[in-house]
Amino acid sequence: MRKTPPADILAALERMGLLNGATLSGEPLAGGVSSDIWRIDLPFGPVCIKRALAKLRVSADWQAPVERNTYEARWMRIAGEAVPGATPALLGQDEVTGTLAMSYLPAEQYPVWKALLRDGHTEPAFAAAVACALCEIHRATAARPDLAGAFPTDDIFFDIRLEPYLRQTGRAHPDLAERMQALIETTLRTKHALVHGDVSPKNILRGPDGPVFLDAECAWWGDPAFDLAFCQNHLLLKSLWVPSKREALLACFEAMTIAYLPRVSWEPAAAFEARAAHLLPALLLARVDGKSPVEYITEDADRDKVRRVARRLIVNPPDLLANVAQAWNEEIVR
Repeated sequence: MRKTPPADILAALERMGLLNGATLSGEPLAGGVSSDIWRIDLPFGPVCIKRALAKLRVSADWQAPVERNTYEARWMRIAGEAVPGATPALLGQDEVTGTLAMSYLPAEQYPVWKALLRDGHTEPAFAAAVACALCEIHRATAARPDLAGAFPTDDIFFDIRLEPYLRQTGRAHPDLAERMQALIETTLRTKHALVHGDVSPKNILRGPDGPVFLDAECAWWGDPAFDLAFCQNHLLLKSLWVPSKREALLACFEAMTIAYLPRVSWEPAAAFEARAAHLLPALLLARVDGKSPVEYITEDADRDKVRRVARRLIVNPPDLLANVAQAWNEEIVR
C-alpha cells in the first residue's frame, strides 16, 4: 500500500538534496529489526531509504546508537571500491536522523539469499562467491590500516554484537560465562581489517553479477574472523529449518571455508581459522539463548540440539572449521 513517508525521512531526503520539493509516495519494506526501511519513488526513480532505530525490534531491551548509520555509509563506500557491485549504490546520508539513501534493487533480480535457502536453493558456488567477495573486502582494507581511524566503533560493536550475543549467552549459561568473556576479549583486541559485522543470508542478495551485501550497521575495524563465523553459523542453523537440505548446506559451509582461507593475506590462515572456529559454537548458542534468537528454530528439541553441540565445542574448542561442521552434523543426524 502506497503511503506518505514519515516527515523526518522527507526532511532527511531534502537535506541530502534528493527531494527538491517533490511530493512523494512510498511503501515500508519488511525485514528490519534495527531500522525503518522504505521504498520511495523519487522523480528519477525508486530508492531505498533506511533510518536507524535507537531501540531494536526484539523482545529484549536492546538499545543501539543511531550514529552507526554513519559508519554503515562509510563501509558501503569502502567495500564498493574494493569489490565493485558488492553493495547498493550509496546516494546520500543524513547524520541528523541516521538515514541512508541507496539504490533500490528489485527482488526479482536480487533475491535475498535467506529466502533462497529457505526454499531449498542451496548453491555451493554462490556460497563460495560470498566468501570470495567478503575476503576481498577484508584483504583490501587490511592493506589500508589508515582506515582504522575512520571506524572508532568498538563501543558500538560491543553494544550491537558482543553484548547481546556472547555476554548475554554467558548470563544464560553461567558456567560458560568466563569462556564467553575470553572470546569477547580476544575479538576486541584483534585488529586486522574492516568488518561488516552482520554477514547473514538475510543481508545478502543474489545479484546477477554476484553477492550484494546489505546492513553494515555493525561496521568495525577489527577481526574479520567474526564475519566468516557469523555467516557460516547461519548455514549450520538452517539445516534445522530445511532438514532435507542438510548435506547441501554443509556443502555450502565447506565451499565458504575452501574459498576464503587461501585468500587470507594479513596473518597466517591457521590463526585466522582457529579464531573463527572458536567463535562459531558461541554464535550457535547465542542464536537460541542470546538477545536475538533465530525465529525459525521453534521446537525445544531443536534448541536442545544446538545447546548440546555448542556447549561441547565451547568447552573443547576445535581449531578447524571442518571439525565444527562435523560435530554439528553428528549431533543433527543422531
